[in-house]
Amino acid sequence: MKIISIRENPEYKDQAIKYFQSKWQNVLPVIYEDCIIHSIGSMNSLPQWYLLEKEGVIIGCAGLITNDFISRMDLYPWICAIYIEEKHRGNNYGSLLIDRAKMDAKEARFKYLYLSTDHIGYYEKLGFEYIGQGYHPWGEESRIYQCKL
Repeated sequence: MKIISIRENPEYKDQAIKYFQSKWQNVLPVIYEDCIIHSIGSMNSLPQWYLLEKEGVIIGCAGLITNDFISRMDLYPWICAIYIEEKHRGNNYGSLLIDRAKMDAKEARFKYLYLSTDHIGYYEKLGFEYIGQGYHPWGEESRIYQCKL
């Protein structure tokens, strides 16, 4: 199992862009392309983009960003776009991506990591605590979770 930071491994840029675009089709494709391209070589700690590789095949992804299209812009960083291929779910692989995001956020001296989701039960097992609702520009709302780093 290998976690690939796109910032540290820019040769994965095109593969990462295509993977994120294919898994998160509800987001305009140019958003991932533009964000991933501009994260490479950035002097800022955010954003970060990750791929999860198993035996040479990409099986998951996640991002570490300043805002996840949610009203609580006072909170950051956010882990976003967590995805594990369906046939690989149930093996706790998502926690590998989350742990890497936690490590990078802590190294950047953030005290908390946030996420927005509709899932109940999974993230609590990984140290996240529900702190309230947040609202998206498209009129929906999501649960907001916080994890102390």
